Amino acid sequence: MYRIDALDARIVLALDDEPDATTLALARTLGVSRNTVHARLLRLAREGALSGHSDRLALAAMGYDLVAFVSLEIDQDSDSGSIAGLTAIPEVVEVHSTTGRADLLVRVVAKDTEDLHRLTRAIVAIPGVVRSDTAISLERTMPHRTSALLERLAGGQESASAGAARGPGR
Repeated sequence: MYRIDALDARIVLALDDEPDATTLALARTLGVSRNTVHARLLRLAREGALSGHSDRLALAAMGYDLVAFVSLEIDQDSDSGSIAGLTAIPEVVEVHSTTGRADLLVRVVAKDTEDLHRLTRAIVAIPGVVRSDTAISLERTMPHRTSALLERLAGGQESASAGAARGPGR
């Protein structure tokens, strides 16, 4: 994976502040050439460093108000088949291989508890899934954030309090 540098971090932070900013506006804000900003954005996208725009969309806006984490124990001979089975379920939004009792930690979304029950039944029916344990998220107490890391990488261009002032998720 491409490793971003301080200028890349500044560009991403500027885009967080002004998502609709043009390349020229970003260049002026950052004090660099438009071609530099354009080339950096293209490279970030090409190298997979930027997530797609749909990753910004709140799942609740699509009617998925419930978030749960499903820990799975997988038959080690069926690992790739289990991942393929999980990938086929649209409500599975993230999967991590883990250490400890569970082999996989799966983040799922559902419309309600009945929908979650349907979803967990589909997951345990996947060949290779040995055991599952589901925990429902009651509240997202701290959203996913990267701004503090970007600010550090950008060379301290912004203080931690400035990042906090912009609000959650940044």
